[in-house]
Amino acid sequence: MISVSERMNTISPSLTLAITAKAKELKAMGRDVIGFGAGEPDFDTPDSIKEAAITAIRDGQTKYTPVGGTVQLKKAIQQKFERENGFKYGLNEITASVGGKQVLFNLFLAVLNPGDEVIIPAPYWVSYNDIVSFCGAKPVVLETSIEEKYVPSPAKLAALITPKTKMIVINSPSNPTGSYFDEAMLRQYADILLKHPHVLIVSDDIYEHLLYDGLKFKNILMIEPSLRDRTVVVNGVSKAYSMTGWRIGYGAGPAHIIEAMETIQGQSTSNPASIAQTAAAAALSGDQSFIGDFKRIFQGRRDLMFRILESIDGVKVFLPSGAFYIFPDISAIYNKPKFKQLVPPGETSMSMAFSNLLIEKHNVAVVPGIAFGDDRCVRLSYALGEEAIRSGVERIGTFIRELD
Repeated sequence: MISVSERMNTISPSLTLAITAKAKELKAMGRDVIGFGAGEPDFDTPDSIKEAAITAIRDGQTKYTPVGGTVQLKKAIQQKFERENGFKYGLNEITASVGGKQVLFNLFLAVLNPGDEVIIPAPYWVSYNDIVSFCGAKPVVLETSIEEKYVPSPAKLAALITPKTKMIVINSPSNPTGSYFDEAMLRQYADILLKHPHVLIVSDDIYEHLLYDGLKFKNILMIEPSLRDRTVVVNGVSKAYSMTGWRIGYGAGPAHIIEAMETIQGQSTSNPASIAQTAAAAALSGDQSFIGDFKRIFQGRRDLMFRILESIDGVKVFLPSGAFYIFPDISAIYNKPKFKQLVPPGETSMSMAFSNLLIEKHNVAVVPGIAFGDDRCVRLSYALGEEAIRSGVERIGTFIRELD
């Protein structure tokens, strides 16, 4: 049998996608599964965006486009950055890809060399570490905890920077924790990074518009504009505009890095789908009022999920500031004798064991925290209706009480 390449040893399948697929499979078999795994809003894409795509199809916009996106889309991204963030980018400093994940993949491939180090605050989005490793670089985990509200202290950051550090990734609001780097923390991070001009900053802003309790979005470049020449801002339309399946992400940064990213894309996927680009341009340029409606609904769901989780003995929970996830610490149950008896022989991840038992016994799908670098926790998405949230979290409580 022909073997696969050695580089395949550096990556593994996405657990979030695997859990979502398993939940759908069990539902198709007739089981009453409540899935907290999916990282996508349950709202439909707004009609104005869909109409823009339909018009594009009818107008024959069905051909190849420039690799990094149409002028129309790049101008919409350009205007978005200026309007919402105060950034002024040239069109040669902007690129569009097949989702934010491809933007990051292109960026890491374009910049990282074997032996480079990339600082990644943990808990982290599942793909950061794998993509870094795939590039031959070394992920360096910046540890934090629920007690720190999942925002690592500046002192911890300063201690990890070495001459080999090539990049730091800042994801705020965060997947999986919903934590938020406020202005004071970003200022401290910026002051440290100003002392290390060899470090590229990646600001993953994909949840920019999903902040609650009146919080206003800031990223590190908005705090310290002098970092512009070594910062790449990554964003997309998937989360705020409920366009996950349209697959449009975008990035902005130094022109030579953007050019390298587009060279990579030109030898892989080429351009994102032409119709999706037109829809994304309409999303970024059109009426934004529905985002406020999405936020209000998400905040209500967050509060409901938090209240029920907080009432369960053995669960430690942090109220997230943004995104649509809660990342409860369930490690207190790992030492319960009944739980230990249920863990399969050889299973080393307790969050994986908990997640598998939960879906098997109570038809509830959550993502093991081990996927995000923290085995003490599991991730729950509240991008589903309140009735499902209430029922699903109550099932979790029932399972935990059964372990007493």
